[in-house]
Amino acid sequence: MKITIDQDRCVGAGQCVFAAAEVFDQRDEDGIVVLLQDSPPASLQGEVREAASVCPAQAIEVQED
Repeated sequence: MKITIDQDRCVGAGQCVFAAAEVFDQRDEDGIVVLLQDSPPASLQGEVREAASVCPAQAIEVQED
């Protein structure tokens, strides 16, 4: 799994952080998503898929291996 984010599309809703806090965070100044791990371990991949699916701006792209 490979994750990419589009910070320009991000609206700072924070749903990704709620779904996968070990993979996503938000900048303090504006709430824009920050990617902590671009290739998470298998144990977190379900959470990452959930984060991508609930992102209101569709700013998270998940590519499966």
